[in-house]
Amino acid sequence: MDKRRVLFLLFSTSPMSGDHINNEGRDNTALTENKTHAEKQTVVIKLGTSVLTGGSLKLDRAHMVELVRQCAMLKKEGHKVIVVTSGAIAAGREHLDYPQLPNSVSYKQMLASVGQSRLIQTWESLFELYGIHIGQMLLTRADLDDRERFLNARDMLRALLDHGIVPVVNENDAVATAEIKVGDNDNLSALVGILAEADKLLLLTDQPGLFTADPRTNPEAELIREVRTIDETLRKLAGDSVSGLGTGGMATKLQAADVARRAGIEVTIAAGRRPDVALDLVAGKTIGTRFLPLASPLESRKRWILAGPPPGGTIYIDAGAASAVMERHSSLLPKGIARVDGNFDRGAVARVCDQEGKLLARGICRYASKDLAKIAGKHSQDFLEVLGFEYGSVAIHRDDLVVID
Repeated sequence: MDKRRVLFLLFSTSPMSGDHINNEGRDNTALTENKTHAEKQTVVIKLGTSVLTGGSLKLDRAHMVELVRQCAMLKKEGHKVIVVTSGAIAAGREHLDYPQLPNSVSYKQMLASVGQSRLIQTWESLFELYGIHIGQMLLTRADLDDRERFLNARDMLRALLDHGIVPVVNENDAVATAEIKVGDNDNLSALVGILAEADKLLLLTDQPGLFTADPRTNPEAELIREVRTIDETLRKLAGDSVSGLGTGGMATKLQAADVARRAGIEVTIAAGRRPDVALDLVAGKTIGTRFLPLASPLESRKRWILAGPPPGGTIYIDAGAASAVMERHSSLLPKGIARVDGNFDRGAVARVCDQEGKLLARGICRYASKDLAKIAGKHSQDFLEVLGFEYGSVAIHRDDLVVID
């Protein structure tokens, strides 16, 4: 099963996958609303071209350093920060002194190729002012649709965050074709939020949020503060981008919000040039348009594990591992695996049974069946010698494990 189907199953199998929030959804929303600022969160901040350029034809480095300052303060408070940045093509045009080029894919890819290095150098120099390292991630939809590549991207993202490094993500426009493009960084940021199991996605743009009408033409348009239901009426309110410099508009932000909230991520569309906008949003202040999540990320993933694809095989574990999994809700370690049946890939769902065959749990495996069979009963320090590689010390992480009572 490819990653695209996995995402569809995640959304379609949840009891709250519809646009209308049921009572269970409201309970989850209440939990989200009661989060205190003291809680450490994973935050994805998407910065559109209009925010980075201020509507001009070049990067506004003065404002970029202000955004970096906010990221640095969030990190100091203990939050994990991911930046999804637009602006590669704009940076390329600036560096090449605004050449007059045909409006073709190849020339846009050329500008992106030139501009991406300039863009990442700018981010690197600005984050260095605060002693923060960054790591570049260039993605296409192909990286997210293929299960193995999705897991590799997820593991690298987690490694960066665990080491205090800020991932700076952009679509790989220099090589992406129509078939493998996400298409815009709004939807890319939603997928990155799923990769990171984020708590919040901040879509920062040149507008204060979503309005009841087009504020450019209707002076009576009112800002929509909170969205619980995304329907056709709301979609019709979404217009095109104002600046014309980027690929996303309010419609793509609405698409991204719908994807992210179904994965349990709270989404806010807000003005990227509002003072302290990221700090205030993470602190829980009412700014812009907020889209309430339909479930927590953990609940969404565990619903998918239970109701998603059929298990690819069975992992039989010894009594000690069974006790750890059932009573202490621990991760499953290869040391406790007695044998593995079936043929499944890394990232597949497998049954977990005791040695008599009683079903104990279902979970997402960090290793393929053939590799689990080789490291069954072994300690983590032996994995590299046995396999020639390792994906961590656990066979199934406790967050990816659903105990069957």
